[in-house]
Amino acid sequence: MTHSSVEPRTTAEDAGTGSRPPAGRSWLDRYFHISHRGSTVARELRGGVTTFMAMAYILLLNPLILSGKDVAGDTLGQKALITATAFAAALTTLLMGFVGKVPLALAAGLSVSGVVAGQVVPVMTWPQAMGMCVMYGVVICLLVITGLREMIMNAIPLALKHAITMGIGMFIALIGLVKAGFVHASQGGGPVTLGPTGELAGWPVLIFCVTLLLIFMLQARDVPGAILIGIVIGTVIAVVLNAAGGISPKAWNSGPPELTGSAVSMPDFSLFGKVEFGGWGQVGAMTVGLIVFTLVLAGFFDAMATIIGVGTEAKLADDKGRMPGLSKALFIDGAGGAIGGVAGGSGQTVFVESATGVGEGARTGFASVITGLLFAACLFFTPITQIVPGEVAAAALVVIGAMMTQNARHVDWGDRAVAVPVFLTVVLMPFTYSITAGVAAGVISYVAIRIAQGRAREIGAFMWGLTVIFVVFYALHPIESWLGVS
Repeated sequence: MTHSSVEPRTTAEDAGTGSRPPAGRSWLDRYFHISHRGSTVARELRGGVTTFMAMAYILLLNPLILSGKDVAGDTLGQKALITATAFAAALTTLLMGFVGKVPLALAAGLSVSGVVAGQVVPVMTWPQAMGMCVMYGVVICLLVITGLREMIMNAIPLALKHAITMGIGMFIALIGLVKAGFVHASQGGGPVTLGPTGELAGWPVLIFCVTLLLIFMLQARDVPGAILIGIVIGTVIAVVLNAAGGISPKAWNSGPPELTGSAVSMPDFSLFGKVEFGGWGQVGAMTVGLIVFTLVLAGFFDAMATIIGVGTEAKLADDKGRMPGLSKALFIDGAGGAIGGVAGGSGQTVFVESATGVGEGARTGFASVITGLLFAACLFFTPITQIVPGEVAAAALVVIGAMMTQNARHVDWGDRAVAVPVFLTVVLMPFTYSITAGVAAGVISYVAIRIAQGRAREIGAFMWGLTVIFVVFYALHPIESWLGVS
């Protein structure tokens, strides 16, 4: 599916409008084809601002996910992470606007960041983890250029695609619950417990609960920007309670919610360019390959569906899902992985929240330019962002996880050949704290059940290859012991 395959009604850039350009158009109108697509500058401005408001929460959630220690015990500074997140989102969204010319915004993918935090940094340093992001971004770009991206997506059964999204949602929700202090490692009995001793402790976790319920209630009322509004209200509550006294500063996971110094500051680009390729001897080539593969899975499955879905909503795609600039949009989405890695903020991907801007009338890349500029402006307001307590931001992680699990409605739970692989994929991601383990179990069980049903011919070559790789993944230690490697 490439740009050259589009059969436009006027020009390739203005497919879907069927109108001729009016005379006397401004350079802005001509470049972004605003009139051609039935839009106006005012609608594009409104759409760009709306999209930003819908996804601004990423400035809080991405640093929260990436707040842990790497294999060397090092952590990343919160201010530097906010800068990296805002910078990468601004750059990739501006590229989508100026080059892709479609109303799509990008930012750090929570699924990618979840893989980096839960699976990569426990065995690598942060610079090496960002190197993994660059590598997966390059791989996706190559897949787009060669046309293999769509081929691979089509090779994986639809049910497993839904399962991967659902499993990552459960994984992200677990991260949020742990970050908020709602779930703790058990000191005895079961592996985890409610709070540190079987009950919730402290005001911060209570504020998490209030924020979580508030966001769900706003979403139930279809309030635009529900996540951001919930975070703002939760933060105000936290600031008021903290100012009233009685809460120890140590009770807050990310420090007390208060502004120290000026509300404006210069960006902290200390993470920019801190990327390492190599030094993976202690990890092994197979682990590196699986990490890159997992990042590719986490980063690119939803992207094409999101791009086509938003494009269709904007009336840019035809009935076959073809739209102007599709190959450019897919390439920029892949390049977002590398850009995010170099910036130090994890891989970037297209956000489904772009649909909110389209709902306000956005039809062109000019809306993305507005969104990108607003992310760039946030580079100078890091102190305000840092006021938000980790417990409040964690509530949004749980909400995002809940939204991702809605794909369960697409699964045929009455078909055991589908239900079992989906179940294993979904539950093993959070239970093992590994997205790779979940995907591996889903693929292996899918192939095994198809063989048991006498339907081996339905298994494509790509799935056979994945099964072999994942069998080795699970059996690596016994194989190494048998070969005398360890």
